[in-house]
Amino acid sequence: MVAIQPTPPATGLKLSVVERKIKRVGQDVLRMGALVEESMRWSNRALFARDLGALERIKSLEKRIDEFYRQIEFDCVVTMTLNAPVAEDCRWLSALMQLVRDLERIGDYAQDLAEIGVKLFPYPPHPCLPEVEAMARRAQGMVALSLAALVELDPTAGARLKGEDDAVDDDHDRLYERLAHQRDVVGPVEPIVLLVLAIRHLERMADHATNIAQRASYIVTGRRG
Repeated sequence: MVAIQPTPPATGLKLSVVERKIKRVGQDVLRMGALVEESMRWSNRALFARDLGALERIKSLEKRIDEFYRQIEFDCVVTMTLNAPVAEDCRWLSALMQLVRDLERIGDYAQDLAEIGVKLFPYPPHPCLPEVEAMARRAQGMVALSLAALVELDPTAGARLKGEDDAVDDDHDRLYERLAHQRDVVGPVEPIVLLVLAIRHLERMADHATNIAQRASYIVTGRRG
C-alpha cells in the first residue's frame, strides 16, 4: 500500500518534524485500515461460508485494530500539543483522529457480523442471504475505496462514496421490508431478527466508509461535506 504523506515541500527541502510525524501516523492509519479490511473478509466468511473459526480470527484482529486506534489518537494529540503545527498540519491531524474512529467502528461491526454468523449456523440458509451477501460486498468495496481515497488524497472521493452509500441504503430498506413483513414464518424467528441486525450493521459500515472518504477530501480542500 502506498505510504500516505502530507503535501510535499518545495524541491530540495526536507520534511519538517511535524510532517514526518504525520507521515508515520498516516502509515499506521493505512496499516489499521488493512486489518479492518481483513476483518471484514472474515466476517463475510462467518456469515456466508458458515466458517465457525472466523470469529476467533476476527477477535485477534480486533485487538490489533484497537491498539492502532489508541496509538494513533495518542500520537496525534501529542503532536498537536507539543509541536505547534501550522493550520494545514492541524487539518491533517484532526482528520486522521476522526477517521480512525470510523475505522475502529467498522472493525467492531465486523466482529458483530461474525457473531451473528455463529448464531445463524444451526439454521438453514435464509432465502435473503444472497442479497445480504451482495450488500456486504458493496460495503466492503466502499471501505477499500475510502482507503484508496486517503492514499491518493482524492478531493472528489466524498461525493463519489455518497452515491455508493445511497445504494447500500437502498439495499437495507429493500431487505428490511422483506424480512420485517415476512408472513407464514415456520419455526424460530431468530434468523430473521439476526439478519435485520446484520443489514443494519452493514449499512452503518457503509456510513463510516463514506465518512473516511469525506475526511480525505477535507484534508485536501479544507471543506467539509
